[in-house]
Amino acid sequence: MAIFRAREVKQLSDTELLEQEQKLSLELIQERGKVSAGGATENPGRIREVRRTIARIRTEQNARRNA
Repeated sequence: MAIFRAREVKQLSDTELLEQEQKLSLELIQERGKVSAGGATENPGRIREVRRTIARIRTEQNARRNA
């Protein structure tokens, strides 16, 4: 799954934003599941990157809703 920067998020359509948010949320759940089961993730920084990307997407969605 790709990590998006703020300017990349702004270029996505509303449906693409929703789709990407759902995919990233699922990935986050899976990564957290691995950690809680006692396993080690391949890339420990990935959880942080995914959380921040979800936040960027939600921020853009709120900005569009309020504009």
